[in-house]
Amino acid sequence: MNRPNIIYLHTHDTGRMVSPYGHAVPTPRLQQLAEESVLFRQAFSAAPTCSPSRAGLLTGQAPHSAGMLGLAHMGWSLKDYRQHLVHPLHEAGYRSAMVGVQHVAPGPDEGDVIGYHEHLRTSGRLAHHIADAAVDFLGGTHEQPFFLSVGFVETHILPTDGATFGYPARDDRYVAPPPTLPDTPQVRADVASFHAAAEAFDTALGRVLDALDAHGLRESTIVLVTTDHGVALPGMKATLTDLGTGVMMLLQGPGLPPGRVCDALVSQIDVVPTLCELIGIDVPPWVQGRSVLPALRDGAEVNEAVFAEMTYHVAYEPARSARTRRWRYTRRFGERRSPVLPNTDDSPSKDVWVEAGWRDRTVAEEELFDLVLDPGERRNLAQDPALHDVLSQMRALLDDWMQRTDDPILSGPIAQPAGFPYVHADRTSPEEVDT
Repeated sequence: MNRPNIIYLHTHDTGRMVSPYGHAVPTPRLQQLAEESVLFRQAFSAAPTCSPSRAGLLTGQAPHSAGMLGLAHMGWSLKDYRQHLVHPLHEAGYRSAMVGVQHVAPGPDEGDVIGYHEHLRTSGRLAHHIADAAVDFLGGTHEQPFFLSVGFVETHILPTDGATFGYPARDDRYVAPPPTLPDTPQVRADVASFHAAAEAFDTALGRVLDALDAHGLRESTIVLVTTDHGVALPGMKATLTDLGTGVMMLLQGPGLPPGRVCDALVSQIDVVPTLCELIGIDVPPWVQGRSVLPALRDGAEVNEAVFAEMTYHVAYEPARSARTRRWRYTRRFGERRSPVLPNTDDSPSKDVWVEAGWRDRTVAEEELFDLVLDPGERRNLAQDPALHDVLSQMRALLDDWMQRTDDPILSGPIAQPAGFPYVHADRTSPEEVDT
């Protein structure tokens, strides 16, 4: 059987803030790809933080089931790296290579720890460096199908010469603030820098797609483009909301309908079983997700609900969430009822919130949001007696998921791995590391 190649192109902290989702962000190559692909409008990550969300996608299971309860460089790891997608692909005859970030193992030898056949080296970490290596790989000889992971650091916060996202803004006068932030000069400057970083990613993405075309690989390759979670601005990344867990996700390849928009409720843990079905191999026994192909074939809803979790980003902030079409229910664990500021990356936009008294706000133990009448998730309905039955149903849905997946939070607080730095929840910045 001639199986298709797979190329997994992923950004850092982009959410859905790109042009195919209606945003005025300069991503024309991504827009072109969307018009040739399946675009998932309701795709969600398994966590709103980096390593846990990536672990969910790459193993097909909840981050806590995979063992990734926090960041890989702060002591967390997969409990079994043989459950990473590359290993069932190897058994099916694939050659694997990665370039750039993946963030499910620590250090520069991450690819070797995971078990990739090749970890491509680059001359730098920015999008054009990553694209250089990916283009070189695609131009090589391929005697067997390949799985290539191309991980861009953009659009992560990368403070450089006053540019929050690492790229100077061309013009910050005519950008819109995100839904969680006020329209101020600081916020506009951050958003304009984000736009520039997204444009850099988009240019690099175009180079990789052009290389697929130049070497006659496009028709025999599955292309997956996604990101890990929401944008690294206050109220987005590291929050169990649609702005924290909602992600762009595009899928192109043999047998997939071009230009299709899919509105099915999808989790990134569904990626592994979907790829397995597309290439004709058995789904590994540890996978908890479901193939989304029935949604493309006949419009079937594959998930009653999708789930997300927060345990550690840089600081401890344990919470779990269940999201259905209509409702999002979130439960926080422990006694803390105030925001954990260091879990939001530093930026001038964050400073706006801090200076306005964000630290003194109260966060609820339970939240229930009506995603039809309140898509911005601003009015917590958990105490509304008229919604007692809905609250009970959502509680039961979350409880059942945590029990089925053997969530360790059910046994009490989860300790940070010994010997690694951590950040106390009372700090302000993620850079205020304790030992």
